[in-house]
Amino acid sequence: MSLMSPNILLLSIQHKYASMIFDGHKRVELRRVRPRYLDEGDLILVYVTSPEKALFGVLEVEKVVEMAPEHLWQIVQDKAGISYENFHKYYENASIGFAIFLRNARSFDSPIKLERLREEWVDFRPPQCYRYLKDREINLVQSIAQHDILSLSAKSRAYQIELLPYN
Repeated sequence: MSLMSPNILLLSIQHKYASMIFDGHKRVELRRVRPRYLDEGDLILVYVTSPEKALFGVLEVEKVVEMAPEHLWQIVQDKAGISYENFHKYYENASIGFAIFLRNARSFDSPIKLERLREEWVDFRPPQCYRYLKDREINLVQSIAQHDILSLSAKSRAYQIELLPYN
């Protein structure tokens, strides 16, 4: 086992799609740009856009798939929460599409509104696309949400197992 902690990505997702993710009806997030350091066991902190404007919860990455959109549709059509027409429009003129398969979606007890985030996280800005969080930002979110974000990741569990003392 490797001594890895998960990368944590802050991702902006439209309210409609975020609701579908946390309700379990959407298990794949589609992107035109691949987040560079995102692999199995990494975590996504979900920022829900207008009208919600809040951190809503966290989920784990099962895998990331990249392929031509016409082939990608075949594996995501029943998991992406989007019609073929909208899928086709989204990937228009793209030679590669990315699908982030999701698992273990956990919403916070109550969403953390943008105003509260800006009170406690001085330089917080919702990402246009995505951005990776630093350790201090992760700790701050865990404190505000009163939620152990890292415990959701398989990477985090592997890291904890490696650190257990041998008898």
